[in-house]
Amino acid sequence: MDMRKLVGRNFARLRAAAGLTQEQVAERADISQQYISGLERGQRNPSLETLYKIAQALSVSHVELVRPDEETGCGQ
Repeated sequence: MDMRKLVGRNFARLRAAAGLTQEQVAERADISQQYISGLERGQRNPSLETLYKIAQALSVSHVELVRPDEETGCGQ
């Protein structure tokens, strides 16, 4: 199980559902757009504080960012 890729997929899905760009999430979370881009590609290993900031920026629970992927079963 690759948690970085799982978080990246969940982030991309939640960001799109919220109708936000990476730049908008970065601004809301006070995180660089480059970091957000790497996160979405599954290349970053975010801290709990970063996950919380991103969840707040998306107006979702931080749990949604680490919820197992139902399509691939990743995380189960």
